Amino acid sequence: MSRQPLAGLRVLDLATLFAGPLAATLLGDFGAEVVKVEHPTRPDPSRGHGPAKDGVGLWWKVLGRNKRTMTLDLSTPGGRTTLLRLAASADVVVENFRPGTLEKWDLGWAELSAANPRLVLARVTAFGQFGPSSHRPGFGTLAEAMSGFAALTGEPDAPPVLPPFGLADSIAGLATAYAVMTALAAREHTGAGQVVDLALIEPILAVLGPHPTWYDQLGYVQERTGNRSANNAPRNTYRTADGSWVAVSTSAQSVAERVMGLVGRPDLIDEPWFATGAGRAAHADVLDAAVGGWIAARTRTDVLAAFEKAEAAIAPVQDVRDVLADPQYTALHTVTTVDDPELGPLRMQNVLFRLSETPGAIRWAGRPHGADTDAVLTELGLAPAEIAALREAGAL
Repeated sequence: MSRQPLAGLRVLDLATLFAGPLAATLLGDFGAEVVKVEHPTRPDPSRGHGPAKDGVGLWWKVLGRNKRTMTLDLSTPGGRTTLLRLAASADVVVENFRPGTLEKWDLGWAELSAANPRLVLARVTAFGQFGPSSHRPGFGTLAEAMSGFAALTGEPDAPPVLPPFGLADSIAGLATAYAVMTALAAREHTGAGQVVDLALIEPILAVLGPHPTWYDQLGYVQERTGNRSANNAPRNTYRTADGSWVAVSTSAQSVAERVMGLVGRPDLIDEPWFATGAGRAAHADVLDAAVGGWIAARTRTDVLAAFEKAEAAIAPVQDVRDVLADPQYTALHTVTTVDDPELGPLRMQNVLFRLSETPGAIRWAGRPHGADTDAVLTELGLAPAEIAALREAGAL
């Protein structure tokens, strides 16, 4: 295998749950050496999230992949000293404690940067490092609510809808990895590290689009529209004759015209309102009736084949069983198999993108709590007696 692009980069993952740890996972997928630092008796709660097999959390197997694991109580003198020694040889530290927590342990930016002026410290919190809400506890759910995402999601006459997975955390994890790489690129010019301050409430707002600008310039507030779009139609999910569901999108005018020709309503193309996405959206009832009626009379297989022949945009609504059998995902190797010492072969999402010359790889799945503590500290230069003393003092 070609040398991975982030080989030689060292990351200390002090974060818990999802956004911070995901950022470290993404860096590890492309070759960074990631050391997961967990409390000796209170490991990352993600180890216990979701289903488990033989007592082993499966979510952790994905989130903890490509990470070595060690334990360290940062609130103890020995833990503090050891972390500073680790930071001295690291490139990145990722943490998600509430603002002021590291400072309380004398492990804030002043101490970390003194130990390593080239260090990048990524601080991931719910609300950021300052401001009236910065001290509050928070999770991705609050970001999904505060950002406007929930207000936009769901049917018009139903309550706002929260996603059944960590959407805000995942977006923040991606943003944190990007922020870290940006800070590392800056370090190439300045020679110095810096602090990344990332709040969960911000990246999800960024991906929602121009809502602040719309409101600022027009006073426009988008309401919940269910599966429909305010910008084009037909755009919805439709049930087939065999009880399956498909999703249709017509963001391009030419696709909208092909769909209406396919479903036997080319007459609608000549309507003046059909010429714009907003015009079609204003007549979504008419278009949904035409498309939905045509699809309801046919099986999913026949519908997909007809849309493909007509070069109209459609996709089956798939659950995880369908995803694992999907030929396009199979061709892309989007899901791969990892051999794990605890559970044997297990399938998980592959690395996020493909690089032609220096591809990423999953070298191992999430390891047991503290599995590499002694190895990491020995490499750091600690003698067995020092490690034993730290363990006796409760620092490990």
